[in-house]
Amino acid sequence: MLTGSLVAIVTPMLPDGALDFARLKSLIEWHIAEGTEGIVIVGTTGESPTVDFDEHRTLIKAAVEYAAKRLPVIAGTGGNSTKEAIQLTEFAKLAGADYALSVVPYYNKPTQEGQYRHFRAIAESTDLPIILYNVPGRTVADLSNDTTLRLAEIPNVVGIKDATASMARGADLLKRARKDFGIYSGEDVSTLPLLFLGAHGTISVTANIAPRLMRDMCAAALKGERAKAIEINNRLLGLHSQLFLESNPIPVKWALHRMGLIESGIRLPLTPFDAKFHGLLLEAMQAAGVHEKLKEVA
Repeated sequence: MLTGSLVAIVTPMLPDGALDFARLKSLIEWHIAEGTEGIVIVGTTGESPTVDFDEHRTLIKAAVEYAAKRLPVIAGTGGNSTKEAIQLTEFAKLAGADYALSVVPYYNKPTQEGQYRHFRAIAESTDLPIILYNVPGRTVADLSNDTTLRLAEIPNVVGIKDATASMARGADLLKRARKDFGIYSGEDVSTLPLLFLGAHGTISVTANIAPRLMRDMCAAALKGERAKAIEINNRLLGLHSQLFLESNPIPVKWALHRMGLIESGIRLPLTPFDAKFHGLLLEAMQAAGVHEKLKEVA
């Protein structure tokens, strides 16, 4: 089972929006060095809605190549078309990904039965382990705990990224799910409480810019070192909130650019981070100690 801090990695882009594979490789090397325990490629933070089908597959293949089995690669392969989600999952398997992350279908608002059949069809098309991804704030459709537990009966449905930020939902799922079903926080602010309740890790935005701290916080919580975990989380609280001053990944890409780790590229309809928020995010970066990596940019 995957445990600990799994980064929902950004997709580096050049100022004109072209994919920047050199920067992606260097980011993955950095995460390996910092102890990140898994890479989620082409998820929400990776701008999956604005990369085309071929780019999506190329990013998965590149992440697998760059990681070189030094840490797991979880490929974002979801979609609101079951057929397309199956095709992406099949590609991820062939490319050598270790897991697939499959988001609840968005926009078309499937029922609970529709969601169940969608994920079952994906799981039955492959032997790749599938992690469900419930983020109703973006998809509108909400995967209920009851439907999640139905899906957990399928052998290769192995976990869920819960981005509801609901402690009640998380606690109920942890109480009722089988012990080997991975439950991961999908909201940084809820990571520590869920870990204390028995969750297995996080799929994190904050880990993009503070990978060592997120790794250490998760490790402390999983080992029962509550005081240490709380102390680290207190340092990170500003990032957990200020990285969402505008829609993710706008702020985190600005922060990484400010640190000199990526170029400034982001694709429409996302826009550059509003200057009125720069000071707030810089303060949060300083509180976490990542200001030491800042690089002045024009």
